[in-house]
Amino acid sequence: MPENDTKQITDIPFSVLDLSPIAEGRTPADSFHNTLELAQLAEKLGYNRYWLAEHHNMPFIASSATSVVISHVAAGTSKIRVGSGGIMLPNHAPLVIAEQFGTLESLYPGRIDLGLGRAPGTDQLTARALRRDLRSSGEDFPEQLAELRNYFDPSLAQGYSHVKAIPGEGLNIPIWLLGSSGYSAQLAGELGLPFAFASHFSPHNTLPAIQLYRRSFKPSKVLDKPHAMVGLNIIAADTDQEAERLATTLQQQFLNLMRGKEVPLQPPVDNMNDIASDYEIAALENQLGTSIVGSPQTVKEKLEKVLDESQADEIMAIAQVYDHKARLHSYEILAEITQLK
Repeated sequence: MPENDTKQITDIPFSVLDLSPIAEGRTPADSFHNTLELAQLAEKLGYNRYWLAEHHNMPFIASSATSVVISHVAAGTSKIRVGSGGIMLPNHAPLVIAEQFGTLESLYPGRIDLGLGRAPGTDQLTARALRRDLRSSGEDFPEQLAELRNYFDPSLAQGYSHVKAIPGEGLNIPIWLLGSSGYSAQLAGELGLPFAFASHFSPHNTLPAIQLYRRSFKPSKVLDKPHAMVGLNIIAADTDQEAERLATTLQQQFLNLMRGKEVPLQPPVDNMNDIASDYEIAALENQLGTSIVGSPQTVKEKLEKVLDESQADEIMAIAQVYDHKARLHSYEILAEITQLK
């Protein structure tokens, strides 16, 4: 049993993960407008942080130039933390990320988070286009991470480096490791960094990864105790029926990915059985097993169960909802349930 077995959903911070979704019939410009509107609402409602994710060559995600969108959101808000969930470090030279986030921290001091992943966030052909070659496959992620951290804090480096991140050097930018398996969980623990687990698309590894992170954790000058955040699909509406209908957009997104068909976010449907086989429905249930969908009471009960099991220190909610007003309302309901203010 965890040390603290009485943690309540009102005890922990809640945050927002946004992919700047591109809905059918809309443009990336619409997505960025909606992203800022959601970020402003999240700040008003008391959410802790607002993260944007790096994906490429996906017609339903507009946040590919993640650092630029972070700046857009930070400029339009005043206090909520803004960051990456995450930057896929193998796609970039660490110096470039140090300079970009050094610039962001200089523009919006004390508000920038740098979440890092080691997956490409895309297909192999696009990864090649991004990197020009595939020698950086994620296997050298610890070395890339060390190089990046050295740019911010040269005292971590072995010897003097003639290459400096300007801006970047000397700035205190929280670095998080993101993961959907045990690899980053263990690395985050050994380095004493905060860890965020992608339960929204890797539900079965959630508890083992968090337990591995806590077992591996060594106090550092960043953290004296572990800080584990869990990313969850959370779609709330006034009734269970309406929430379940809204969630068919998310189900269609994953169904289309399974079929190798990449299209913008699709409108909800009345019944997924009309468009998917029994096998596909079972695969969706497996992939989206920890999704929390329902009315306020249903969402609250499911959240309490997740928190009891995971003892998460923070929860980050993502709502891939076709209708922007319904997406805003989902976050309003979640804030009310968790008494964020």
